[in-house]
Amino acid sequence: AEPPDIDLDIEHERREEVIQHVYEKYGRQHAAMVANVVRYRTRSAVREVGKVLGIPATDLDAVAKLVRHHDDLLDDQLLKDAGLPMDAASTQQLCGLALMLQDTPRHLSVHPGGFLLGDQPVNTLVPVEPATMPGRTVIQWDKYDVEALGLFKVDLLGLGALTCLRIALDLLREHRDPAQQGPHFELRTLPAEDPATYSMISRGDTIGVFQIESRAQMAMLPRLQPRCFYDLVIEVAIVRPGPIQGDMVHPYLRRRSGNEQVAYPHPTLERVLAKTLGVPIFQEQVMKLAVLAADYTPGEADQLRRDMAAWRKEGRIEKHHERMVPRMIEKGIAEEFAERVFAQIRGFGEYGFPESHAASFALLSYATAWLRCHHPAVFLCALLNAQPMGFYQPATLVDDARRRGVDVRPISVLASAWDCTLEGVIGPDHGAPPVRMGLRYVTGLGVLERASIEAARRERPFADLDDFARRTALPTRQLVRLAQAGAFDDFGLERRDAIWAARALARFRHDTLPLATAATQLHFASLDPAERISWDYRASRHSTAGHPILRLRPHLQQQGLPSAQQLSALPHGKRVDYVGLVICRQRPGTASGVTFFTLEDETGFVNAVLYRDAFERQRTLAKTSVLLGMSGMLQVVDGVTHLLVQKLFAPRLPVLDELPRSRDFH
Repeated sequence: AEPPDIDLDIEHERREEVIQHVYEKYGRQHAAMVANVVRYRTRSAVREVGKVLGIPATDLDAVAKLVRHHDDLLDDQLLKDAGLPMDAASTQQLCGLALMLQDTPRHLSVHPGGFLLGDQPVNTLVPVEPATMPGRTVIQWDKYDVEALGLFKVDLLGLGALTCLRIALDLLREHRDPAQQGPHFELRTLPAEDPATYSMISRGDTIGVFQIESRAQMAMLPRLQPRCFYDLVIEVAIVRPGPIQGDMVHPYLRRRSGNEQVAYPHPTLERVLAKTLGVPIFQEQVMKLAVLAADYTPGEADQLRRDMAAWRKEGRIEKHHERMVPRMIEKGIAEEFAERVFAQIRGFGEYGFPESHAASFALLSYATAWLRCHHPAVFLCALLNAQPMGFYQPATLVDDARRRGVDVRPISVLASAWDCTLEGVIGPDHGAPPVRMGLRYVTGLGVLERASIEAARRERPFADLDDFARRTALPTRQLVRLAQAGAFDDFGLERRDAIWAARALARFRHDTLPLATAATQLHFASLDPAERISWDYRASRHSTAGHPILRLRPHLQQQGLPSAQQLSALPHGKRVDYVGLVICRQRPGTASGVTFFTLEDETGFVNAVLYRDAFERQRTLAKTSVLLGMSGMLQVVDGVTHLLVQKLFAPRLPVLDELPRSRDFH
């Protein structure tokens, strides 16, 4: 007797269409978006308090960079590491006031997609106001208020993977060889249970694949070895706080591999747990288990579901412990299993998957994996055009695709559209078509520049830089950015020469005279390969010419430091030093303070594990360094290699001018 919980995942580029459809269908009187109360966290509190205290912005930036995770303490050591004077009254006030301000409301914003729908006018229930974003109205209550009052809410959520899939399927249709027979692929008609796709997944080769591309998922895949769709459903659900906190992951893996017998804690639970080898993984299983093993009524089991979702906010879950565990023991279920089940219930409050949700996401995981396996160029092109989304920066996606044989071509004002494109035909006789990077990746270009370039190109192709500059009328700053990115290389201009010519145009843009001829044009030194990579990263956040570490490889070899590819071939227990670019830092709530790093070089990736004590000893280096050295011991289990880090160090290497940003503590 309550409203259903409805979530709709929508292509993230088209979600606003659906939002406006809801307003049009139900009217502003009966539909409004739900508010979201944004609260102070340590970093935002530091910045706000620091402004009031008059602390310089550079000092506040230093503190904020060290506060990278939600459980970081704003203590004296952190402030000292940031370089703040410890004897200053403002420093002590900053620490005290910022801690007091945490978790207090900062401002009201719009929920990412929550809609309140009512059969009576919404404004008779709650005040409604225009949102900052045009075309939206928002109520002054958040989702918890709406749920507490039993009002009807629908979540319209943007999902980048759906955008990526739509783009990829369009590319397959548009570039397919006309002579090739067969139907056009759609999501529902992709070849099912493809062995090559599952083989790729089982190797953990899943960069860019929806839901199974994280470090934890990539480490789990070679152990789980998914070979059918339901294996993928379990894979999506099992690497979650619920099963991990309930210690259900290792028993499942042991039973799946045949190292442990499948057993059920009570005969009545076999029909609930048979699909998952006697181990509860899904939210529905926990609810059914409460009914069968603890004599919950269906209504009480639904209350358990609601309390699972609310335990962090209100602490309502503990009353179930007093009821469930003794009843399960009375039924003959071992106390150890009963406590593990309840620990899992706590974990579901963090992020537990219903089976139906896991199946929906597994479908998208399989579809993106199939594309990556059989059409890597199409997959890369779609991923790049669907950004921002996913787990990895575009530079990592480009480098990974290049290592897998995809020809990625640089930005060019002659050949590049705004989005990335395929240059060629898709078919068994043609190989993978090259991917041309799009102008969207030139830093500083936006909607206006796109319109100017596309309008001029529709008239006729660009003849040279002079013709491009005059007909697009782009400002000098944007011309220089294009020159830095190598977009004028196809005019026969080296990048430094193109920058010089672009700046000259600032003086002669409206002159009818042409630019200086080749005989009178100044010529600068050409970029060497290392400089080209550096300029690429500065101008477009990626490079099709190579990886930043490539220029350092001779220095690394002289120091006896292996590449990621060499490290992956070393045996278990080997002590090793390694240097790479940090592309990701993670500290899951289930990891007891352990921080996981993903490092990258031109040959691949290294997964590293840093325990709390080692992290705290070197936390400034651990939190802030992009190019990082690690010393430790290799752990090789089930074909998965981790570097267990004992010490961090700053490499003795030439300075790299431009480095990709890491994605930290998300």
